Amino acid sequence: MKRRTLIAASLGAVAAPAIARAQAKYPSSAPIKLVIPFAAGGPTDIIGRKVAQKMTEILGQTMVVENKAGAAGAIGSIDVKSAKPDGHTLLFATSSTHAILPTAVVKPQYDPLKDFTPISSICVNPLILVTHPSMPDSVKGLIDLMKKNPGKYSYASSGPASILHIATEYFKREAGNLEVVHVPYRGSGPAIQDLLPGTVHWMFETFSTMLQHHKAGKVRILAFAHAKRAAIAPEIPTVIEAGLPGFEAYTFNLILAPAGVPKDVVETIDQASRKLMQDKEMIKFLEDIAAVPTPETTPERTAKFITDEIAKWAPVVKAGGIKIE
Repeated sequence: MKRRTLIAASLGAVAAPAIARAQAKYPSSAPIKLVIPFAAGGPTDIIGRKVAQKMTEILGQTMVVENKAGAAGAIGSIDVKSAKPDGHTLLFATSSTHAILPTAVVKPQYDPLKDFTPISSICVNPLILVTHPSMPDSVKGLIDLMKKNPGKYSYASSGPASILHIATEYFKREAGNLEVVHVPYRGSGPAIQDLLPGTVHWMFETFSTMLQHHKAGKVRILAFAHAKRAAIAPEIPTVIEAGLPGFEAYTFNLILAPAGVPKDVVETIDQASRKLMQDKEMIKFLEDIAAVPTPETTPERTAKFITDEIAKWAPVVKAGGIKIE
């Protein structure tokens, strides 16, 4: 009996550390990886790096950025989908990865909701309609010119099925089914380089990448694709004010985890995100690049937001015959 008791005690001592490890509080000592599914230097990367910096401070645990670009964000998304669901690999999702690709890709390799756990919303980043200075100086003038010259002018995008492409298809439809040539590029950078000399005539882009060019007179921002004007450039009208009722087009930034992460992971990142969205420095950072913070973030609202965005863009994708093999 005594020997049996000693064996039981020994087994308990061996099992205890394993149980403690299994119940270890999240996050552990391992860094949290925030996967940004686009190249460094773009709007998503800039915002994501600021988020990682502030979340490191809030969580008291290092959050590192890892860029995994390719296939309009699909490569990075698939990487997170396949990661161990322990909360140490998160995705900085966008409109491309979780609103457009689910409809545009012929054989999608992930489900935007079933394969991920929505946790928090950070911001939406409204687009702007920008033209070469040789073009008309109003949205109405641009539309009239396109209607009078079907197929003569071109617009740029950062690639097929990107938000810049889809937003322009949406604009073309709402403006009366304009006939304009689409010139896709591999990213915003090359597209902007061709817009500056007038090789292409207009495009949708983010405010942060075009404001300095606009101030220098190299391009002309005609309108802001959001319900309200941008605080950093209140003189620029919205697309709605310019004559297209209800027109909003933006990319967004969400924090998602792989499906099946424990409840404590969701709660921890959710609470940290809420603190982040009350941080004055973070809010100012976003407002200075014309991004719109989403302070009332919750996992439930984030899930509904994804569903609503897919429903918004699916008809545009289908009507434009946009498909990625």
